[in-house]
Amino acid sequence: MTTLLITQEEGLSHLTPSGHPERPERLRAVGRALSGPDFDGLERRAAQSTDLAIADLAHDPRLIDALRNLRPTEGLAQIDADTFMSPLSFEAAATAVGAALQALDAVVLGGLDNAFCAIRPPGHHAERGRPMGFCLFNSVAIAALEAQRKHGAERVAILDFDVHHGNGTQDIFFRNKSVFYGSSHQMPLYPGTGAMNQTGVGNIFNAPLPAGSGKLRMREAYGAHILPALDAFAPDFILISAGFDAHALDPLAQLEWDAEDYTWVTGKIMDVADRHCGGRIVSLLEGGYDLDGLSQGVAAHVGMLMGAGGVVAPGNAVVSED
Repeated sequence: MTTLLITQEEGLSHLTPSGHPERPERLRAVGRALSGPDFDGLERRAAQSTDLAIADLAHDPRLIDALRNLRPTEGLAQIDADTFMSPLSFEAAATAVGAALQALDAVVLGGLDNAFCAIRPPGHHAERGRPMGFCLFNSVAIAALEAQRKHGAERVAILDFDVHHGNGTQDIFFRNKSVFYGSSHQMPLYPGTGAMNQTGVGNIFNAPLPAGSGKLRMREAYGAHILPALDAFAPDFILISAGFDAHALDPLAQLEWDAEDYTWVTGKIMDVADRHCGGRIVSLLEGGYDLDGLSQGVAAHVGMLMGAGGVVAPGNAVVSED
């Protein structure tokens, strides 16, 4: 099994205020986590920029113009309480979206089994007409629509295990029955969306989880709610919004997951991909704000994508999946 890792040097140029949880050090931590010999089998490529006109697939064109005009020549521009742009943020966003499209092409056309994109800024909170929640453009939504437009996928699934609900992805696809959106997330928590009764046109499957619920409630939510619906949808392609802020070390939430949980959920998604779409998966980094928790989660997730069959943790320790 060949897994593509796309890294994004430009993501380090997207700056946020001192103390902000979504910071360049996140990409450096991911790079360190995936640098050991357990990951020698990764196909590694640098992110390529794209023309952000393609964001029109998922966003109001006025959003693109507004963000282009908002970027500062120096310092920071504040969009909302949590979301900022620095002078090179627009270029970072162009390579984040570009990485998603590059991974999509590589998996569909390039003979690779799956891909993980270590990118920032994240994207799943960006709605059709509004950036928010650290996010400027919704990379996973753009990739889903490009899978349909360019590669002829009829049914695309997005699985989102970030601890925060992907309100932007839900907003973009709420009335699009050709795109499945399944999300596990803590509730109540930012952004306040993601109730089970928010079902779109039968294509939205939310699994809100209470603080402190841990692995058993998470596995029940996937096993009884999200995965059966995903199987019935029979996707032609699967995308993952891979956030690692449900980890027990993360300061922004309290779901108490560990590396084993990321191995488990990744493996279950891969099982569905194997049944319906030749194993084709592209995963995009979303949240994860404790650097150790982020590193552990990413190592487990990417190790499973590579077919390791267990949790590949920093320090090369292997923990059983069961």
